[in-house]
Amino acid sequence: MRIFANANYDFIGRRGLFVKVSVAVCAALVVGMIALQFSAGSWMNYGVDFTGGTMVQVIAPQGATAESIREIASRVSPGATVSRFGAESEFLIRVPEFVEEGAGEESVANEIVAALQAEYGGDGVQVVRTEAVGARVGSELQRQAAFAILLSFAVTLLYLAFRFEWRFGVAAIVSTFHDILVVLGVISILRLEVSLTTVAAVLTIIGYSLNDTIVVFDRVRENVAKLGRRETYEKIVNTAINETLPRTVLTSATTLAALLGLYIFGGAVIREFAFILIVGVVVGTYSSIFIASPALLAIERRWPKKEAKKSGGTTGRARSTRVRAAL
Repeated sequence: MRIFANANYDFIGRRGLFVKVSVAVCAALVVGMIALQFSAGSWMNYGVDFTGGTMVQVIAPQGATAESIREIASRVSPGATVSRFGAESEFLIRVPEFVEEGAGEESVANEIVAALQAEYGGDGVQVVRTEAVGARVGSELQRQAAFAILLSFAVTLLYLAFRFEWRFGVAAIVSTFHDILVVLGVISILRLEVSLTTVAAVLTIIGYSLNDTIVVFDRVRENVAKLGRRETYEKIVNTAINETLPRTVLTSATTLAALLGLYIFGGAVIREFAFILIVGVVVGTYSSIFIASPALLAIERRWPKKEAKKSGGTTGRARSTRVRAAL
């Protein structure tokens, strides 16, 4: 990190360009999500965890295709969807049906497996896992996931307002909202399946992004106390970004290296989770420099911190000293 040891880049001076880029990207993602809402019926590709239904992961014989598996599964459930999962012969079957517990919780999955075994032979189909979630549970999970994300925003604002100042908390929330919007937009456009694992990834991104932002803000606070009126607030913020740049780059690079390893070698089960975190780390690092800091500067200019009337107090104390000396 010696390259960034004496960094002196004008990040704040170029903030206008990066803010415009972020606004354009966010606007494009929002338009894409709205288009998906009308064209696909949902702006997110919700998994069984949120929509309810049954999911069966199977390993089929060589030569089986997603189309042939879908045709067989559709005999049991007309709404069945099939996608390749991991290896070439591994498939994920989703159906909207769910049988309440007590009436055979996995009966739909058993019927699908029986139909596949009848087509390919009893030993030709291996069941990896089955999951069944009721529609009521799925809707409750949607509400709880949204509540968890909103609660994280509220707690963050309160913490930063207590630990620093309210303007730091607002700037951090703006930055984090930007990160979540970009990540959700990527998940939506790429039609990644939204499950409880996805929610865990989003909450992890919130924590990572906030940690990176707080490091910069803490240095801003230190520089304000150290430099005071000798430098403009813009210069103080830019200096703080450059001083924390080695730590930011090193932390992000180390995290990305670990996530890339998970994405490449972790298998299909964890690949989407790792991909979402990779996007979140990149966006979070970007926003801590080009979104959070400009937002803090804009808030400071709009609502400048009221300085204590130190000059009046100092003059009064000096005048009293001179009077006592004269007496």
